[in-house]
Amino acid sequence: MDPINRRTILTTGAVALAGSALAGEVAQAQAGPKGIFSVATVTIPIVGETDVFPVRRIYCIGRNYAAHSREMGSDPTREPPFFFQKPTDAIQNVKIGEVADHPYPSLTKNYHYEVELVAALKSGGTNIPVDRALDHVYGYAVGLDMTRRDLQRAMGDEKKPWEIGKSFDHAAVIGPIHPVAKTGHMTKGPISLAVNGTVKQTSDLDKMIWSVAEQISKLSDAFELKAGDIIYSGTPENVGPVVKGDVLLCKIQGLPDMSIKVV
Repeated sequence: MDPINRRTILTTGAVALAGSALAGEVAQAQAGPKGIFSVATVTIPIVGETDVFPVRRIYCIGRNYAAHSREMGSDPTREPPFFFQKPTDAIQNVKIGEVADHPYPSLTKNYHYEVELVAALKSGGTNIPVDRALDHVYGYAVGLDMTRRDLQRAMGDEKKPWEIGKSFDHAAVIGPIHPVAKTGHMTKGPISLAVNGTVKQTSDLDKMIWSVAEQISKLSDAFELKAGDIIYSGTPENVGPVVKGDVLLCKIQGLPDMSIKVV
């Protein structure tokens, strides 16, 4: 082969390879940095839909029924509401009609149930007025805010944060979400919880100190709410302990029952 042609071929090949490498680097830069591992998105099933509801944040309100506030040693007057959060991976989805196994958590000897209505948001914002708050609700679900009560109280007595009592694996039990278009907004109706067939908690949603609309408004003063946020709206009185083998049945009028077995 002619030396000049050979040099031409080698040079052309080197340029082509350099061009390919540069193009690859540009494409990678345009795609952005890659995570070093994948983290699953937490979702909740939606009744009647193949799509699912992705969870961004879990907010919970404390002591939102007057009788429950009293049993927890607080004044039930309308003092400003307080909120706490659970991690999204604390979600335990429970299907309609099943009795889901629920693991008794570590570190506790006083494990409590708290049945609650959960509101799921399709949009959000800041400083949302009460009269527009429900416009942001996509749907509702039955929930259980499970609590390691002994750990919560111990931290409270020591003036320390009590996430260890509220924010652990499987602490946010929830049934599927029912779109508002099918249920309407849930502002009243019976809510109850039974343990092994004996009713322990019973009240009405209209006995909330702060309504769901007011909770959304108050939360939006402190945080920018967004689509994917869910709000556990508080539990009635007569919270109490469970042990392994107990079966819990949660009821909210207008929504299917939800049940778990502590294992």
